[in-house]
Amino acid sequence: MASKSEQVFSDSQGEETIYRRVPEEKSREAEALREKELGNEAYLKNKDKAIKHYEKAIELDPNNIASRLNRAAAYHAQKEFDKCIEDCKTSIEVGRENNADLKQIAKAFRFIGNCYKDQKDYEEALKYYKLSQSECETEEIVKLIKEAGKQLEEVEKELKQSLVEKEKGNGFFKQGNFQQAIEHYGEAIKRNPKDAKVFSNRAAAYFKLEKYQEALDDSDKCIELDPTFVKGYLRKGASLKCLKRMSEAAEAYNKAKELDPTNEEAKAEFDKCIAETGDPQVDPEEIERILNEPKIQQIIKEMKAEPKSLLKHLQDPVIAGKMQTLLENGRITIP
Repeated sequence: MASKSEQVFSDSQGEETIYRRVPEEKSREAEALREKELGNEAYLKNKDKAIKHYEKAIELDPNNIASRLNRAAAYHAQKEFDKCIEDCKTSIEVGRENNADLKQIAKAFRFIGNCYKDQKDYEEALKYYKLSQSECETEEIVKLIKEAGKQLEEVEKELKQSLVEKEKGNGFFKQGNFQQAIEHYGEAIKRNPKDAKVFSNRAAAYFKLEKYQEALDDSDKCIELDPTFVKGYLRKGASLKCLKRMSEAAEAYNKAKELDPTNEEAKAEFDKCIAETGDPQVDPEEIERILNEPKIQQIIKEMKAEPKSLLKHLQDPVIAGKMQTLLENGRITIP
């Protein structure tokens, strides 16, 4: 009879052959455990070092999710939330496949919830805390669910108040009281700093007061929050135009055209900016800004090496306008 360290195989004739199994798997598990322990030792003082040990442990024993969860904890401590969440989701998948302890699965869901909580996304946090509770209910998870629920209620309350302040701002804007509008838009932003439209509205109010830099700043924030919001680019273009930064204004209007080819304001203002960009009387500071743009610098470098290379760049009307400005103001020459 074969021992525990042996395995029996039958050949095509049914004769049994006993092979001794090399305990390589046990050796790898032991080495993985050692690497995990080294990671734990390094955890408090050096998270990067700990992560490297956990990585080795995972490589040696990928089906044991403990090391992966420890690495997730290290990522969370470093505020690398996406990496933490990815490790936790993999741990859940691998754990399910290998019948891992439900406490470990629950821990993975809890870690994901913590990541969302730290990013103030209490709705997602609550979702994952409840998933954790469904795997293994503990006093800790019950407490976390209660806290996340209260925080979510507070956020929802703030969002409602943000809408109230936004509407007040809109009312003052329509009355022509732009300063009051700005104040209410500011209150709306405090309560919901992720609403791109409020930044767009405040940019419009700043523009009416001829505070073009403030209008530009809010336009940029609006675009950062929602890169597909056409009005953000229109506000940006208008602000840049009033700041005499014609080439940048043309780029903003061009982006608005790309997002909405039917937008007549974007088309008309783009054409005006291109025309003014080619005006020899353009602001000297604007010329310097154009000349120092990395893309323009690269085009000039290519043009010196191969003059015909300019032709492909001139197909872009924004680039063509900038090159025309530099040429007409004597800042470049075509070889």
